[in-house]
Amino acid sequence: MNNKIRIWEDFCSHYQVFEKGVPLFQGSENNVETFPYGTNNRIMLKRSSSMESFLINEVEKVLTDYIEQTEKYDGLIYMMFWKKDNKVIPLYIGKSEKYGKSGGNLSINIKNIRQNKANFCRWGYNYAYHIGDLSAVVCLGHPEVKKLNKYSKWAALLFEKYPVEDPILKAPVYFWIKAWSKKDIGVWKEFGETSLTFLEYLLIGLASELFPGTLLNQEGVNRK
Repeated sequence: MNNKIRIWEDFCSHYQVFEKGVPLFQGSENNVETFPYGTNNRIMLKRSSSMESFLINEVEKVLTDYIEQTEKYDGLIYMMFWKKDNKVIPLYIGKSEKYGKSGGNLSINIKNIRQNKANFCRWGYNYAYHIGDLSAVVCLGHPEVKKLNKYSKWAALLFEKYPVEDPILKAPVYFWIKAWSKKDIGVWKEFGETSLTFLEYLLIGLASELFPGTLLNQEGVNRK
């Protein structure tokens, strides 16, 4: 186990996950700001401006790569986490690929990222995206059908109580993202250059062993 902890900490240190991580939500202390969104003005948890800037900056590296056809990047790797004793405690690990499912076309998740508030590299305000679905559970006024079990687990781990008018986090939640180059080295240095898909698989597997009580990923982890 000690060796696995070292591998995890080496990865986080190399890519400065702790140092570069920014607050996921807008607010002060552990209070999260909300705002009305969409044609029905449903109440949403608000992403922080620093999170949006960080994400846009990394996504635009991939968009430039796509436009110039340099094939430098696979896509993006991201992590939601807590900071504790100068350590990264992972809460959720995921990726957003450069190409869509049809192949060859730019993924809708990152297309027009500065205007793409709905999808926003999987962290969009629409339903079926992380912030949209988490808001459906945490904020008042969303239809019961939109309150998914997956995000009820997120809410239970992250928030004091829900649904509420004024959401309060149990602890500050941070966000890190990186445009993943085809030449980047993954978790196990012995493997050398690591693809984005393999990296996500390895990170989730490692984190699920080290942090089984906090990792919210449902795929790629051991059944409990």
